[in-house]
Amino acid sequence: MDHWQDEEKIFLNPFIDRGVKLGAPFLVGVAYLLFLYSVLSSNDFLLMGGIMIAYVIPPAGKEFVIPVGIALGLPWWLIALSISMLDVTSGLFMALNFDLSLKIPLLGLWIGRFIVGGRRYILEHPWLEKLYFIGLVFFVMLPIRGTGGIGGFIVGRMLGMSKKEVLCEITLGAFIGCFAIAGGSRYILGEIRHDLMTGLVLIILVAVVILVSNYGYQYYNNMQKKPNGIQKE
Repeated sequence: MDHWQDEEKIFLNPFIDRGVKLGAPFLVGVAYLLFLYSVLSSNDFLLMGGIMIAYVIPPAGKEFVIPVGIALGLPWWLIALSISMLDVTSGLFMALNFDLSLKIPLLGLWIGRFIVGGRRYILEHPWLEKLYFIGLVFFVMLPIRGTGGIGGFIVGRMLGMSKKEVLCEITLGAFIGCFAIAGGSRYILGEIRHDLMTGLVLIILVAVVILVSNYGYQYYNNMQKKPNGIQKE
């Protein structure tokens, strides 16, 4: 097991130590749910719960659940905050209970595969190590699978960051990414309601930007894998 996977003791008593580590993320989650229950109607609370569960279960990502939540009438800032809190809470759970998470059947299997893929990802994307802090924030911001609290924690620890550093960067990346997606989705949905054609044009433009960016990203990665970045005939 790598050194970054070693667990730190908060209390000498193992039962108290594990109880506190398990309880902290749980209490954060319960406190946030109570906050949602106090500001939302019963129907909206259930709807928000469904959106949050959909985000936790693959393959839905923040780029999907946030626009859907806004389209269904949930406040854009609250759906962004809720998805951000899921990333932060899962990152906190990983920071405190990484050893236990490896023993959870489905999660442990996914983490094992992610660790193998994460090492390869870091080797293929040297900018993560070069940018360090900003690199992990950007990684968590990306609306792709495995870039939330769990994936962000694993990659951050692989880069040699402390647990506190990783949690700070997960929090920053989650909030920036979720609020950016929510703000953009709110604007586009507003344009669709106001003028259908304008809204459709915006959607097409966003799709083109994503496709071009993805193509450029893949091209850059392929060039990085070749000696001196020169493609041989």
